[in-house]
Amino acid sequence: MSTQRPAQAPRHTPMMQQYLAIKAEHPDILLFYRMGDFYELFYDDARRAAELLDITLTQRGQSAGEPIPMAGVPVHAVENYLGRLVRMGESVAICEQIGDPAASKGPVERKVVRIVTPGTLTEETLLDERRENLLAALASQGQRHSLAVLELSTGRFTALEVEGEEALQAELERLQPAELLVEESAPIPTGFDEARLRRRPPWHLDPDSARDQLLAQFGTRDLAGFGIEDRPGIIAAAGALLQYARDTQRGALPHIDGLQLEQQDEAVILDAWSRRNLELERNLQGGEEHTLVSVLDTTLTPMGGRLLRRWIHRPLRRRAPLVERLDAIEALQQGGRLEELRERLRPVGDMERILTRIVLRSARPRDLKALGASLAQLPLLQEVLADHNAPLLQRTAEEMAEFPQLAELLARALVENPPAVIRDGGVIAQGYDAELDELRALSEHADGFLEELEQRERARTG
Repeated sequence: MSTQRPAQAPRHTPMMQQYLAIKAEHPDILLFYRMGDFYELFYDDARRAAELLDITLTQRGQSAGEPIPMAGVPVHAVENYLGRLVRMGESVAICEQIGDPAASKGPVERKVVRIVTPGTLTEETLLDERRENLLAALASQGQRHSLAVLELSTGRFTALEVEGEEALQAELERLQPAELLVEESAPIPTGFDEARLRRRPPWHLDPDSARDQLLAQFGTRDLAGFGIEDRPGIIAAAGALLQYARDTQRGALPHIDGLQLEQQDEAVILDAWSRRNLELERNLQGGEEHTLVSVLDTTLTPMGGRLLRRWIHRPLRRRAPLVERLDAIEALQQGGRLEELRERLRPVGDMERILTRIVLRSARPRDLKALGASLAQLPLLQEVLADHNAPLLQRTAEEMAEFPQLAELLARALVENPPAVIRDGGVIAQGYDAELDELRALSEHADGFLEELEQRERARTG
């Protein structure tokens, strides 16, 4: 719990009054307060950040007659520091300057634009591309436990119900959520790390208000189509999770457009002890060597790697889909085009997460370049898959949409190797926009342009 000193407006400078007012809204997490080319932290936040990140603790003059502890990180390197903090289980509120400094009579207007938490990451640099990063919410009624689970970086939203503490422990061991939302008085689930627990007020898990949120999110009249209309526990957990995700992102989440109900009788249930001892993804020493995933994972895309892990952690019980998968594997092995298919998959980027960043308006130039390269492969992938008789491959080919105009636009508009961030410039290819080409030429050859202009004016005026 933070011991952040309260704002006493008359005793502080206008800027510190602004800082303390914003900090009061986020008392229990670190606040990165944008000042020019740095994110600054003050008071207890500065002391804590200096300890966690091994950065210099200094001071910024005085406020209310006392020195102000201060620490900071450069804007251009902020994701490195955020990555370290979220791996420690910390959450960070990002406060940006949104006002015009030239038009501001007092401190530039600022507001928190996003809260970075371990379970709500979307940035490529903060995520493991082959593992899901899950946010979960739990609503319990006696021995009946309802779980809602969201992978914010892809929009995958699922829910399930289990009976008993042992079954709950097994599901939490399978899912390994980065954060678990629970009602503030709920007990800690057996075997779960308390540092990943996020306690929420009771009204956040109210089924009625949660239902309204879900209906508004999905644009439906009821929840029958998702199979949860008569499951108040799941509705409560899903609503609380959706509200938490919206709060952290400070905006709408249009890529979350549905919820999938997982049925317990569809998959083999492994208890937590069996899951650990089978060394599915982690060996008994905590590493990845000699695990089932390490043997089986020859996937070529991040999306394939994540899907394989889901399949391994939740093996199916029903015969029909298993036979369909085996038929597809046999068709690929005997069809003579397996290596060609793998070559077509190599350029495909992480389209799930790229599209999410586009929707959340956080995409970067390299995301768009990777999207264009991936779209260009779709007709080729479709042709290879359609050349096999297996129903699963045929259906996949039929469902695979093509976007030739978008692929061509991205290829034409973007440079071959875009910069990491748009503020570095040089994103749009030469020849795409005549006006931009002219402005770029003026910027790069200003001296020559001025000399040419001077010569023309001298010739004109004599």
